[in-house]
Amino acid sequence: MSDEKLILALPSKGRLMDKSIELFASIGMTIKKTGHERGYRGIVEDFDDIDIAFLSASEIAHDLRSGRIHLGVTGEDLVRETIADHREQVTFIKPLGYGHADVIVAVPTCWLDVETVADLEEVAAQFQINHGHRLRVATKYTNLTGRFFARSGFFGYRIVGSLGATEGAPASGSADLIVDITSTGTTLVANNLKILRDGVILKSEANLVASRAADWTSAALAARHKIEHALSS
Repeated sequence: MSDEKLILALPSKGRLMDKSIELFASIGMTIKKTGHERGYRGIVEDFDDIDIAFLSASEIAHDLRSGRIHLGVTGEDLVRETIADHREQVTFIKPLGYGHADVIVAVPTCWLDVETVADLEEVAAQFQINHGHRLRVATKYTNLTGRFFARSGFFGYRIVGSLGATEGAPASGSADLIVDITSTGTTLVANNLKILRDGVILKSEANLVASRAADWTSAALAARHKIEHALSS
């Protein structure tokens, strides 16, 4: 990739990749992968000042923070989770209208008296007495979880890292409640979980995000302005 070109990162697979390619095609920017069909590089036809990098959505958030890419399409949830000081490190240019998912707090449906975060705080002390440990929260969103519970005044918990299907943690006994993403809520219902009434931490969707740490050459800035103008037209 040229040091002068703008590097635009797109999700490397699945619906997010397909929707991103469709979006840019709709504004006259046809994206083609270079080399192998499963490769991780691409071009924009007739836009010689832009290179495409296909990365996982989480990699895009990391590379925006480090400045390895100029622009990236990724979920707002991943940016806010990965980049604690995101207001200083990145700029959200535009929400893109797809990739919707809510980051939520969910508890077992059998917890009839627990409907809000305040209820969690009320039962935490008794839970410690009865079970000998704090409420365990399974999540991949450790930073979003910590900030949300701190704002809510809930401290009677500990994080249990989630490497697999987070929604299954309460049923397996490895956690008591979860913080996870959901689009339809179907998987939560299937696992006998309910969202707390005030438990929506973030309503996320795919965004076009700019890195403030990237090397913004005059060529990269000009390419960015082309993209922004096309998206706003």
